[in-house]
This record gives sequence, C-alpha cells and structure tokens, in this order.
Amino acid sequence: MPTLQGEAVNPGPLPLQRPIRLGADCELDPASYELRRTGRVLKLERIPAEILLLLVERRGQLVTRDQIVERVWGKDVFLDTDNSINGAVRKIRQALKDDPERPRFIQTISGRGYRFIAPAAEEAPSPAVPSPQTANSIPAEAASAPAPTADDAEQPPLLALKSSKHHWLIGAVVAGILIGGAVTAAWIFRPWSSANVHPAGGRVVLAVLPFENLTGDPSQDYFSEGMTEEVITEIGTLNPEHLGVIARTSVMTYQHNPKPLSQIGRELGAQYILEGSVRRSGDKIRVTAQLIRVQDQTHLWAREYDRELKDLLVLQSDIARHTADDIAAALGEHNAGAVKDATLLSDQAYESHDLYLRGLYFWNQRGTDALQRAIDYFQQAVEKDPQNARAYAGLADSYALIGGFGGMERPEYASNAKAAALRAVQLDPKLAEAHTAFALVRENFYLDWPTAEQDYQKAIALNPSYATAHQWYAECLMFQGRFDDALKESERARELDPLSLIIAADRGAIFYYSRQYDDAIQEFLRLREMEPNFPSSGLIALAYAHKGMFDKALAEYGPAMDTSWFWADRAQLYALAGRHADAQNMLDRLLALQRRQPSPQSVNMGNIAIAYVAAGKNEQALALLQRAYKEQPRVLTNLKVSPAYDPLRGDPRFRDLLQRSGLAK
Repeated sequence: MPTLQGEAVNPGPLPLQRPIRLGADCELDPASYELRRTGRVLKLERIPAEILLLLVERRGQLVTRDQIVERVWGKDVFLDTDNSINGAVRKIRQALKDDPERPRFIQTISGRGYRFIAPAAEEAPSPAVPSPQTANSIPAEAASAPAPTADDAEQPPLLALKSSKHHWLIGAVVAGILIGGAVTAAWIFRPWSSANVHPAGGRVVLAVLPFENLTGDPSQDYFSEGMTEEVITEIGTLNPEHLGVIARTSVMTYQHNPKPLSQIGRELGAQYILEGSVRRSGDKIRVTAQLIRVQDQTHLWAREYDRELKDLLVLQSDIARHTADDIAAALGEHNAGAVKDATLLSDQAYESHDLYLRGLYFWNQRGTDALQRAIDYFQQAVEKDPQNARAYAGLADSYALIGGFGGMERPEYASNAKAAALRAVQLDPKLAEAHTAFALVRENFYLDWPTAEQDYQKAIALNPSYATAHQWYAECLMFQGRFDDALKESERARELDPLSLIIAADRGAIFYYSRQYDDAIQEFLRLREMEPNFPSSGLIALAYAHKGMFDKALAEYGPAMDTSWFWADRAQLYALAGRHADAQNMLDRLLALQRRQPSPQSVNMGNIAIAYVAAGKNEQALALLQRAYKEQPRVLTNLKVSPAYDPLRGDPRFRDLLQRSGLAK
C-alpha cells in the first residue's frame, strides 16, 4: 500500500502491557495508568489521554481525525469534535513539553491528522517467577488484586493519569469527605457490584461521570460539578424501579482518575455510562453528552447542546429525557419516565441558581470552613431569589451539620436550620432534598424521631436514588437502637453510592454502637484500604479497647489534636484500660479547651459528659447531660446506643433523660 512521503511503514500495534519509553525522559505505564517524566506523574484528562494512547499504539502511522473521533466518541457522532481534538492535542503537548513547530512527539499532518514520531520501546519485562529471595516481598495489594477478565481484553485500554490536586474529605469526625483513593474499591465492594447487562428484576444502573470543565478556568469547576449533580438528581427521579443512578460521591472519584469504562462499570455496578463536557462563555453554555452501554462500548447517542444560561434547567431536563428514553429503547421498553416540566430562568433566578451551585460545591467538601462558605453562598442565593427551595434546603443542611465538625456549637445553628428547612418544604413539597433537610433538623435539634423518620421516608419516596436520604435515615434508625433496619438502609445507600467513604464509615459505626466490635473493626479496616487518611481512628480505637487490645487502640492515634472529640475519645480509652489518672488528665485538657472558648456552650457538651464518665465523675456527667437537653440536644442523639454512657444506665435520672429524649423504647 502506498504511503505519504516520509511516512513510516506500520510496525504493528504496540502491546500495551509494560511501561513504554517515549523519547528520552518520558514513560507511559498502562498497567498503573500513568504518564511520567523522570518519575514524576504528569496530569492529563481523559480525552487527551485516550488520544495519546491511540497515537502511541499506532506510532509512526498517520492517525486521522476520523479515527480519533471513532476511538474517543464512537461512530456516527454529530458533534463539533474539531475544537475538542485541537484542545486535547494541545494538552498532550503541554504535558510532554512538545513544541508544535519543532515536534519531538506529535507531528501534525495538515488537513489529515497526527503522527507519533518519538522513539517508543517497551521496557524489559520482570521475571515471570520471583526468586526465593523476593517471593515474600510482593506488596499485599498486588497479591490480592483481582485477575484480569475477558472484558478487560476486549475493551480498548484507557490511560488514566493521576492528578496532584487535593480531593475533599467527608466525615463526621474532623476533616470531612475525601473523594480520592478508591483504587481498591472494585474488590472491596464486590458483593455490592455487578456488571450484568440485564440485572434481576429488569433494573439497570446508570453512572453519570463528572462533566469535564472545558473552560480552562479551575474556578468554574463548581459549575461542571453542579451540572453533574443536577443531572444525576433529574434522572434519579424518573423511573427508580427500573433505572438506578449512582450518587455523586462515587462518580466524582473518576474526575481526575479516569479508567476504562468496563472497569468503571464493574466498580460501580453500572450497565450504562453518561459522560460529557461543559464549556461556559459569557451568557452561553455548550454541553456535549454521550450515552454508552458498558458491555460492548456502544454509543447509544451523542449530542451537543448550545444554550443560554437561563435555559440551564431545561437543558438538564433534556439530557435526562434523552438518557432515560434511549436506555428504555435499548431494553425494548417504552416511556422510561416523565421528566418534570422545566422553565426558563429569569436573570435573577439564574443568578440565584448559580450561587446555589457554588454553595453546593463547598457543601460537598464538608469541614467547618467549607460549610461556612456554603452557608454564605446559599444565603446569597435565597436573597437573590426567595423562591429557591433547593438553596433553602442546602442552607438547612449546612446549619444542621456545621456544629458537628470540630465539636463546636452555636445557639443560632438550630433556629437557622429550622427556618430554612421549613421554608424549603413550603416552597417545594415534592423536593426530596427539602424533606431530608427537615428530617435532619427534627432529629438533631429537637430529638423528634417520629417526624424525622416520616420525612426521611417521604424524601426516599420522592427520589429513591437520593443516597444521602438513605444514609441519614440509617443513622436515625441506628440512634434509636434499630440496628437491623439501619444496616439494611445503609446497604441501600451503599448500592447507590458504592465508593462513598462516609457511608462505609457509618456502617462501621452501626456495628460499633450495636457492640459488634469485631465487625466494626473489619469495616473500618476496609475503609482504610480505600482511603488510609480518612479520619476513622476514634471508633476503631475504641472498638479495639472494648476488646482489650489496648496497644492497637493507642497506635490508632497520631499527634494530639486540641479538639473535644480527641480528648473525649482518649479519656474513654484510658478508662477502659484502667488508667484512671490518664483519663482524668484527658478530662482536664478538655475543660481547659472549654475555658479558652468565647462561650462555655461552644464546646460539645456530650464530649465533656463522656470524659466525666470516663474519669468516674458520674454526678457531673448527669448534670451536664440534663443541661445539654435544653442547650445542645444534638449531643444526646447517641444517648441510647453509645457504650460511653453504660456506667450511667442504672441511674433513674439517666432513664428519665432517655424518656424525655424519645429514646426509651
């Protein structure tokens, strides 16, 4: 076959199984999904990564734009792909420090496509059988990793390049949510994941991957992330009996850690994937989206939407409708579900919605500082548009949670949370987030368990795919001592959000509070395998202590943190170990922390009461709990189930407090 002048004869596809040297100083490692220069990982997004992989596979050959489109977007795609390809190649060149005028890696063939021109050679393979000296040094994670499947061999490989950007934490202890670190989740959560094309009962699962921010401005990440979450919510309400949607926390894991679609499908138990990008300029927005069937990588559709920002809600509804309809058609069904009517936003309403998305971005990060920023944005949103029910729900959630981070409380949190939750429900009685917020407020600040349970159930009925409602409902059941029901609800939350760290931590808490310490330890160890830095040391340490494993318990704690949670946990640990002087020392440190605060009520009274019990001062503990019932009722939510209060359970005053807190049953 004739070739263009200077074009090398095709040497055949490059086997992408071992690290490949690209030029003198770069290395492509498909096994670990990394591109490195002198050992340093280079950042590259999914589409540029796929194009680079294609060029390397066909090194020396002309790769046409049509071939790139087919590889990245599929056949018969009606998108403006030229700009996307140009931008992707530009990002590859930036990562490789390649000059388009004097290329070392990628040569542009004007009007045709691109050619990878750098030397590319596989590194020598490692010995197939380890020597006796090295046989026992294989890392545990490598030894336990699942074997490749036939599905892996059939799918085109996808280079997923790590990012150095810090992800955010979720947690109820100190730092909040951490999205990253789900590398081992595929095998950790295997009992909850399935890649069957036609699951039992005809219910299929969709994952909406994070929409890529193509503006080139990281400050616009909130908008693309908000778009992702809004589409998840929109689709999740359509036909939940037949179409489940993976929650935001799990899909955000892949934002800067892209993987082959077949692998994502297995890890999330998803049969369909929706992915896309967002470009925002002035008052215009361009969204590209494509729906892919995981089993055979078939593109069911790919569309491009050019709209004005005031059309944002209509755009989200259109994407949801197209997605649900095409999944239904692929399954031979009809009428996947009715998309609720969406209206054009006025300028004022759009500004409010934009502020809401900014608040949502920080709310998802948790932590005291992030929640305070979320409150600021949600407050601006409701001031801009007093009819914005979602912003009121976000405001209520933020006020209901902020006092639990760092153990600091303020009296206005309860009143502000209640007012915002009530307004959200009044404005939109069919909004699942509103009922979830109202339930959390009734539970945390009023110990009104029946009303909280009713509203959690309403929220779940309105949107069965809302993982947060299931998660918080599980906590509500746990605090009432209904552990079997709590575990079932927690499992439902995990099915919807399989990579969520906080949902996994909550399951460990359920086992801890039900005195199943071995199961609690195993859950927290599994969580640690997902994310070693997730703040779960408190409960796992106490679980070890209850089993008499005090050395392991003490090893769980790092440097001392001057927080009420830390001193209270350490006081309990020392009390269980019989080290009463050390328990008293922890109480003294906690009281010193309280004295340094602007108001004595700022520090979590429940933690102080726990430290009093640990130091053997039951009278002081009971007096403080009686006071907390009036001033900080939130701290009494675990009164019925916490082992910390076991020394008080025979006291009539404690039983009376349980009765008044609605926890006597």
